[in-house]
Amino acid sequence: MSNCREYNTPMVNKDFKGWRVDKFLAACFPDISRSQIQRIIETENVMCDDVTIADNAYKVKEGESFVLSVPEVIDAEPLPQDIPLDILYQDSDIAVVNKPAGMVVHPGAGVADGTMVNALLFHCTDLSGIGGVKRPGIVHRIDKETSGILVVAKNDNAHRFLCEQFAEHSIERTYFAFVFGVPCPLGGIVRGNIGRSPYDRKKMAVVAKGGKPAVTHYQTVENFKGQAALVKCQLETGRTHQIRVHLTKIGHSLIGDKVYGAGRKIISNVVDEEKRLFVNHFPRQALHAQSLGFVHPQTKERMFFEAPLPDDLQHLLQVLRQI
Repeated sequence: MSNCREYNTPMVNKDFKGWRVDKFLAACFPDISRSQIQRIIETENVMCDDVTIADNAYKVKEGESFVLSVPEVIDAEPLPQDIPLDILYQDSDIAVVNKPAGMVVHPGAGVADGTMVNALLFHCTDLSGIGGVKRPGIVHRIDKETSGILVVAKNDNAHRFLCEQFAEHSIERTYFAFVFGVPCPLGGIVRGNIGRSPYDRKKMAVVAKGGKPAVTHYQTVENFKGQAALVKCQLETGRTHQIRVHLTKIGHSLIGDKVYGAGRKIISNVVDEEKRLFVNHFPRQALHAQSLGFVHPQTKERMFFEAPLPDDLQHLLQVLRQI
């Protein structure tokens, strides 16, 4: 097929002999969901020795190998939307945005609009095209439920210059995280390669083999009676879910983190029940990108921006101070 990317499997060995073909292909290509693989098979886009395999229940045989033809996704061009956006600074090269929690940075699977990109296209018509149709101007990202500062490129030269700073780890990034428990020691460095969890492909994890190097500096800012803490994190690297993964690794997952902090709660009887319930059921991961420092791509001047804690985290802070 035209506009398709081909994926080749290794030969089936004795360990996989007799497996359903959809299960075998899912094992070979963990980044492609099994339901997507089943659709690829059903639409006759899997070949074995020039024979089309169209039955998901086909049993693979030792020595066979398969070729998947996966149709390329053509990005739909996002439309400008009049969505309020807190732009802290902008000129002809960059824009610095304070993203609210709950806003996705750019369109992706299951999110066609309502993103920061849709808002940027309305407020800033001159965005860099390097990021592609779905990611114009986007140099870096923060999670949907994380609030805080992002810098956006408005031309290709600015995009390249900012990306070089991220690659060189010269960007200054500070986050505030509210965590269960209090780190011991109160400050330190967490190191550990981050990659896909071998047990849950939807999660990231510190992995023994593979992954990408990640370094997080942390310092406890405030201790809430041993029950929780406000921690300042500075990133040397910028891996997916880095702070959430690294703080979980040292035993202090984020308040409100339903992915990495499942099951963590404040349980002490000395804590007021209403306040304890508020903290334990906080509706989003309590993480805020508080500051960002970088060299301006045109003037070469050092720039630094800060965003105060949003209202929900300010309220969380007040509650924690009262427990």
